[in-house]
Amino acid sequence: MTKDKFNEVIDFAVDGEKEAVTFYQDLQKKVKFSAQKEMLKELENMEKGHIIILENIRSRGTQEVTVKEVTDLHISDYLIDVKPYDEMDYQDILIVAMKREEKAQKLYTNMAKQYTGTELEKIFLKLASEEAAHKLQFETLYDDHVLKEN
Repeated sequence: MTKDKFNEVIDFAVDGEKEAVTFYQDLQKKVKFSAQKEMLKELENMEKGHIIILENIRSRGTQEVTVKEVTDLHISDYLIDVKPYDEMDYQDILIVAMKREEKAQKLYTNMAKQYTGTELEKIFLKLASEEAAHKLQFETLYDDHVLKEN
């Protein structure tokens, strides 16, 4: 694989993570409780962390990339997308976040399939795993605070 192609794919992934940062920053303006803002700020920071991971991979290569297995509770499979709105409630914040992470995970998984046997496959599988971990975090919160309370 050429260095240009490698950088092109890293740029694509970085742009996606930057979009996620902006998404969570915008969502912070739509919630009313400080705990919700803190959770969204944490997500913003996780996405910023992905940008750092990608830039490190760009400069150092993929030798240090490890992909973790992540449990999938499949809660988001049964939920309908919610569009962000002003003063969102906790349940809708979790749904928006779960669905976003689910879509990112699927995107990275599909990208990995396009580069089977290459460094890029490892990168995309790593990113898919990271997004799956975020999704699991939201699914667990949803299970603990929405499903069990209803």
